Amino acid sequence: MFPLGSVLFPHLILPLHVFEDRYRQLMRDCLDGDRRFGVVLIDRGHEVGGGDRRTELGTIAHIAEAEQADDGRWAVLAVGTTRCRIVEWLPDDPYPRAVVEEVAEGGWSIEADDLSETAERAVRRSLAMLAELDEPAAPINVALSDDRSAASWQLVAISPLGPLDRQRLLGIDDPAERMGRFAELMDEECQVLANRLSAG
Repeated sequence: MFPLGSVLFPHLILPLHVFEDRYRQLMRDCLDGDRRFGVVLIDRGHEVGGGDRRTELGTIAHIAEAEQADDGRWAVLAVGTTRCRIVEWLPDDPYPRAVVEEVAEGGWSIEADDLSETAERAVRRSLAMLAELDEPAAPINVALSDDRSAASWQLVAISPLGPLDRQRLLGIDDPAERMGRFAELMDEECQVLANRLSAG
């Protein structure tokens, strides 16, 4: 397991700079095995040094590329695959480990399509307002995958939502329910940004 201060979604790329000894060992073990590890959000504490509190739902990542530097650090590109739920945390020796079960994705529907389109309009509107406020954000015209499920996760990833909202969306199994909640959150976010713009 690799606890992080951010949420990894299925289909999304995760670049990692691995420098702690325990995670260097994790990378070696993963590369010697099936190249998979779990990613969960740290909702309290820090990524470095341990002593953190971790969420019980995360995403399984598959290592696509890995290169080790002369000093032992790793540059890794991993890709989110399926969601996973923690069944039991094991001792953190030599690195965080857990028994997990994969969480199936609900079926895509016409309702999910409609709500995804609504959410996409709100996301792009929020990105335009962030650009107007001269704040960091994804490009307004960023292209999405042709795969509807992948595109829905990409939308959440480029949105200005914080990690706890992202984690809540990760935990919703039904795509239509998830995209409906996402659209609501983005409407609220757009209202906040519009108020900031109108206030100068």
